[in-house]
Amino acid sequence: MPDFTSLTKTKPAPPAVNAPRANVVSAAMFTAPFLLGLAVTIFTLNPAGAILGTLLGLTASLAPRIAKQWERAVVLRLGRYIGLRGPGLFWVIPFVDSVTAYVDQRIIATDFAAESTLTSDTVPVNVDAIMFWMVYDAERAALEVQDYKLAVSLAAQTALRDVIGKTSLTDLLRGREKIEEELQHIIDDRTNPWGVTVQSVEIREIIIPDALQDAMSREAQAAREKKARIILGEAEVEIANKFMEAAKSYENNPTALHLRAMNMLYEGLKEKGAMMIVPSTAVESMGMGGFIGGAAMRQQQLTQTQKNEDEA
Repeated sequence: MPDFTSLTKTKPAPPAVNAPRANVVSAAMFTAPFLLGLAVTIFTLNPAGAILGTLLGLTASLAPRIAKQWERAVVLRLGRYIGLRGPGLFWVIPFVDSVTAYVDQRIIATDFAAESTLTSDTVPVNVDAIMFWMVYDAERAALEVQDYKLAVSLAAQTALRDVIGKTSLTDLLRGREKIEEELQHIIDDRTNPWGVTVQSVEIREIIIPDALQDAMSREAQAAREKKARIILGEAEVEIANKFMEAAKSYENNPTALHLRAMNMLYEGLKEKGAMMIVPSTAVESMGMGGFIGGAAMRQQQLTQTQKNEDEA
């Protein structure tokens, strides 16, 4: 049985994004004041120029920031939210503004699981699922919940356990599409206030205990055998009804019955080594004794002829 421990453990929250990302513009903003201060120091032989240029360069390098095409940067000014920035190059006031997070707005795949969860008919199952979701409102995702990725993962796991607890094992195994739709609606309702929408939920695997698998296999086999016996019984009933109809047809037509009996004997005796068992009443009522004797003699002659050919 696969180990779901790694899927059910709470994932640690990602580190806060406070330090500015390195970019070419920041490097250029630092380099220009630093070189200017260094040149002043060389000409004046006063180290204050280099020190001042370095400080100005470090301060200027904090102003330009870059967000990737799929990101939105959350900017706070003295702790107060002032808006989203990006994608591309944007500017902040050093030591006054801070970029607290870069919100990824691409579709994200998150796997989650419910281990040893009881169904409505008290059967323990392990269910492994995957969810596709995205942030449609970066502002709400950044301001309404501390860690929206962790919150979405825990909400999905809780919803999965709730749905399993309300569903029987049979419905869980046969109605995956319905359960996936129900999970999507439940998780979507929980995460919409956070600026997150769920695209789809897919159940990858449902594992039941080995003993229950054997019991279900025997039950299915018994059900198939029962169905086969019922079909055989229905066939016997249909055959009996057909015989009743045939008996009514032959009741007032002895010639047709005689011809049918002769045909049956012919079909049975035309194969080598065939043996026919005929009721004595049929022999007496239809005068089949002579016919059967002749057929038997003919069969014996054919057998002897074939034996002679084989010996030759």
